[in-house]
Amino acid sequence: MFTTRPEICGTFGVVSSTHWIASSVGMAILERGGNAFDAAVAVGFTLQVVEPHLCGPAGEVPILFHAAQANRTSVLCGQGVAPAAASIAAFRNQGLTSVPGSGLIAGVVPGAFDAWLKLLRDYGSLRLKDVLEPAIHYAEAGHPLLGGAARALSEVADAFRTEWLSSAPVWLPGGEVPSAGRLFRNPTLANTWRRIIKEAGNGSREQQIERARYTWSQGFVAEAIDKFNRAEPLMDASGERHVGFLTGDDMARWEASYETPTTSRYHDWTICKTGPWGQGPVLLQALKLLEGYDLSRMHSNDPEFIHLLLEALKLAFADREAYYGDPDFADVPMATLLSDKYASERRALIGERSGVDLNPGVIPGFEAQIATTLAQVRIADGDGGGLGVGEPTMAHLRDTTKSADGDGLGEPTMAHLRATTKPGDTVHFDVIDRFGNLVSATPSGGWPQSSPTVPGLGFALNTRAQIFWLTPDLPGSLVPGKRPRTTLTPTLAFADDGSALSCGTPGGDQQDQWQLSLLVRLINHKLPLQQAIDMPLFHSMHAPGSFYPRTAMPNVIVVEENLGQSVIDELTRRGHDVKVAPAWSAGRLTAAAKDPDGLLRAAATPRLMQAYAVGR
Repeated sequence: MFTTRPEICGTFGVVSSTHWIASSVGMAILERGGNAFDAAVAVGFTLQVVEPHLCGPAGEVPILFHAAQANRTSVLCGQGVAPAAASIAAFRNQGLTSVPGSGLIAGVVPGAFDAWLKLLRDYGSLRLKDVLEPAIHYAEAGHPLLGGAARALSEVADAFRTEWLSSAPVWLPGGEVPSAGRLFRNPTLANTWRRIIKEAGNGSREQQIERARYTWSQGFVAEAIDKFNRAEPLMDASGERHVGFLTGDDMARWEASYETPTTSRYHDWTICKTGPWGQGPVLLQALKLLEGYDLSRMHSNDPEFIHLLLEALKLAFADREAYYGDPDFADVPMATLLSDKYASERRALIGERSGVDLNPGVIPGFEAQIATTLAQVRIADGDGGGLGVGEPTMAHLRDTTKSADGDGLGEPTMAHLRATTKPGDTVHFDVIDRFGNLVSATPSGGWPQSSPTVPGLGFALNTRAQIFWLTPDLPGSLVPGKRPRTTLTPTLAFADDGSALSCGTPGGDQQDQWQLSLLVRLINHKLPLQQAIDMPLFHSMHAPGSFYPRTAMPNVIVVEENLGQSVIDELTRRGHDVKVAPAWSAGRLTAAAKDPDGLLRAAATPRLMQAYAVGR
């Protein structure tokens, strides 16, 4: 069957990422003798340069990886926590009823840098300079600026000139918006990385990495971030100016941590996700619900197939809202949520027609929590808004989805900040090496269009605190030291026959939705990687969005038009409020696989014309 690209096959190594340069960098590291972990770190830093509007050094990253020698699959949590001063009372005392979607006040501890260095220290083989060298090169010599990045910078250029003044020298070279396709440089960021390498000094690779981690969390980087957060109030999505809560002490007290994945069986596969501090278990719950149907007899574009996946997702996302949160602070009944008995009870709610309510399961002892959750639900009306708000989640679908794409469009208080939408989303990549090591990672946060750039460092802070609720007694309520329930959700999966899969996608609340259709098409329909990725995509907007202004669009689904009119008509007949997106417009799935005989395969989406798989 025709596919948009060939499926990459080989035995030495494969890399698939959301940017062709990053994929090539990862492969180059493998060619130099590095392993999958070295390649992953190099890809992670390179993506911060070539997709700067989608991830940055002060962002966050969950990493799922399999270490072949130890035969161990782990999660490395690079999701930072709420600052010590960031309490519900602290926000409410400033007249805020929700965390703004942009600005200093929405920042949590940056997590990505420490996670990458921990992975390099514990599982890599190369030195810090070796894996940072490609990113430094592209920051200094330049890279062809993506169209999405140019548009994102254009839409906040006036704000850079009048509100976030520290951003202009980095992102508006010569005072002008950079052009798509022209070389764009960030020498300030390159200098930051060079200084970190210099201060790491000599010694063993482990000693250098430890000193670099210290330089970030307690040295000049933390000092600059601390000073910037305290310096002066800056404009954010609330329409007011606020200082940040993040301090150098917050950074010094935090480090990335290893965890056991949350897993569930689907047919003869074991699917691995993060814990409920991420939305990953949504995918596991949806698969448990779908086990009760013979999906193998349905075509991948069959309306019944799409309907069942969407209804399973709606039930799983309702449970996400009611139960998920940082398990260090919240009692999350994960064992019950993933049990066969619970899935059987929930499956009975799926009918021929679309369910119209947000319908979490009622587990004894959680009744009050569920009632509080449902009381937070706000229907999208297009009124949210402000400077650089939300996660830039597939904003090019904005017109189709009536602005409910996570951007929170609306009327900021200053006319020149009007409608600051940001095309793009996040990034993702997958790596498998010849030794059988696998890495799946979804870096995000630290976008220049959502937070002002730290003077002298060349990057912006994250805004992940916007996922917290300012209502107490919810699993996602703001508490100092707590992780926000992130949408970032990479996947690893292992079959009983020795097959292995790494996959993921950008896209906020849509990430596990698009991955669900990919997994079912691979496992139930036995499609090749590239063919499965090329199939039309669809997702639900039914549950409250994770990003400011946190609204829901009950019963709304978005489908790519290449599903065909007959399919769209049948989904409408079943009661779905169908919004039709252009063909090839949703999702940025990438995937890599290892077959039992050692054959490595990789594929990447043609959507947005950026992702690429390489290998040999």
